[in-house]
Amino acid sequence: MIRHISRLRLTAFRNYASAALDLDARHVVLTGPNGSGKTNLLEAVSVLSPGRGLRGASFDTLQAQGSDIAWAVAATVETADGPADIGTGAQPDGGRRVRINGANARSIEAMSDYLRLLWLTPAMDGLFSGPAGERRRFLDRLVTTLIPAHSAAVSDFEKVMRQRNRLLEEDGDRRWLTALEAQMAELGAAIHLNRADSLAHLQALIVQSLEDGNFPAALLSLTPLVEHEQEPATSAALETLLAQRWHDLRGLDRAAGRTTYGPHRVDLEVTHAQKAMPASLGSTGEQKALLIGLILAHARLVRLRTGIVPFLLLDEIGAHLDPDRRKALFQALDGLETQCFLTGTDPVLFEALGDRAQHIAVRDGRLAGA
Repeated sequence: MIRHISRLRLTAFRNYASAALDLDARHVVLTGPNGSGKTNLLEAVSVLSPGRGLRGASFDTLQAQGSDIAWAVAATVETADGPADIGTGAQPDGGRRVRINGANARSIEAMSDYLRLLWLTPAMDGLFSGPAGERRRFLDRLVTTLIPAHSAAVSDFEKVMRQRNRLLEEDGDRRWLTALEAQMAELGAAIHLNRADSLAHLQALIVQSLEDGNFPAALLSLTPLVEHEQEPATSAALETLLAQRWHDLRGLDRAAGRTTYGPHRVDLEVTHAQKAMPASLGSTGEQKALLIGLILAHARLVRLRTGIVPFLLLDEIGAHLDPDRRKALFQALDGLETQCFLTGTDPVLFEALGDRAQHIAVRDGRLAGA
């Protein structure tokens, strides 16, 4: 049985006062004019995972404008072990709660026992030529689908780093500074090793399918965390090195007003394998195809490593793809044996899917069978 979302309910989410979808295992195609709410619906699905969803928005901004009802998203996921009810929604403190099968979840990551999520949005079209921070966030989303706790580690690292930056600026207590650097080192080592391990497995899988001509393959690497010397072989040794580096860099970081070294400075380097060319030099269409190929490969990796095929959320996916490549994409999505949500302004873009998809029209936060 294909794992799929059979029911989706939204309350006071973005431009949806309320919305309900009853679905089967087929793909879901959402079509409608710009601003109608297609991406908002994908975002609603995306918050059923660790992190802040496909827009990276604060949870207190998801509330429908003018509504005094707290936003909420609920889904029933059909699995081999039976249906699972998963819901998340606003908390008064600006965070969110998670409930699974009617009970409070032990953690945000508990949702990943039932569904994993990957997404592509138009904002990611310039990923390979844009700022390094965007590539790190993209990489961390890939890692989180394999290691659900990774998202929390990244968030916690950033919080502790901000505390260190403030303490340096205030010339605060040295013992507190050492404690913060030790905490950063523990989190930073975990983040780096999670990234490196996930990337190694992904690259190995990509190499196995280099002959697949439908989408270009990527060669992936991280810029060095430890420059001019060999990277420590164990997590404990890496923690020790990181803590010492941050101790030694206090003066420089105080002058700079930020932490100048660490996993938050690492970049993801991507090369078009078939052309032996940096991805940043490719055309818009080549970069889009390379990104799609990367997501498809990672979806296969998640299935191999976790036994759960991730749901794919593909926003405006038809842009920059010619008809042959769109057809190849739809065939690749079928081969993943998962449920994909796709959006576009023109239903013609999805004609090749035929009845392999459920077609939903979106108009001003309302849903209807197309």
